[in-house]
Amino acid sequence: MSRYWLFKSEAECFSYKDLENATNQTTGWDGIRNYQARNFLRDDVKHGDGVIYYHSNAEPPGMAGIAVVVEEAHPDPTQFDPKADHFDPKSDLKNPTWMQVSIKAVAPVLPEVGLPTLRLASELDGLELLKRGSRLSVHPVSPEHWKVLIRMAGFKSDPHAEWLAENGLEAISTSAKTSPKSVAKTPAKKTTKSRQKD
Repeated sequence: MSRYWLFKSEAECFSYKDLENATNQTTGWDGIRNYQARNFLRDDVKHGDGVIYYHSNAEPPGMAGIAVVVEEAHPDPTQFDPKADHFDPKSDLKNPTWMQVSIKAVAPVLPEVGLPTLRLASELDGLELLKRGSRLSVHPVSPEHWKVLIRMAGFKSDPHAEWLAENGLEAISTSAKTSPKSVAKTPAKKTTKSRQKD
């Protein structure tokens, strides 16, 4: 079954609007340089998973959109690009250190739901985003928290679930790549802007 995630991006670097304007409304989630976040992307994030697109370093930071994972873990090209903000000279082409997934825009959250509002929701107790000192830019969201976030975003129904149904992906398995109903993966748009360093 599909899982749910919260991905943080600095709005001034790559906003949800930038995702909507990208080729095929799709981008590779590059620039992750935290090992725990990298491990989530490499090991746990799967095709068809739902994503809360969260604007960090904004006034206020908050939930800006809903996205879906359309390509599972593959090497982050910015680690090999000396001109990229997140170039890593220690990363080996044959055994890359840093991974990314590709996500596609599903629906914007209009208006955005700011962090102060999220903090007022007792139903979100335990959400990683709201834990003191939490700085992870990629972290899981429980199905229960996902439902609360979707409701707080003002959706009458879950746009991610609708996207899955429209694409024949109501039931997601870890073998989505070989499923006869799987949607063809959309190549990630190569961007010049990177996610926040994490």
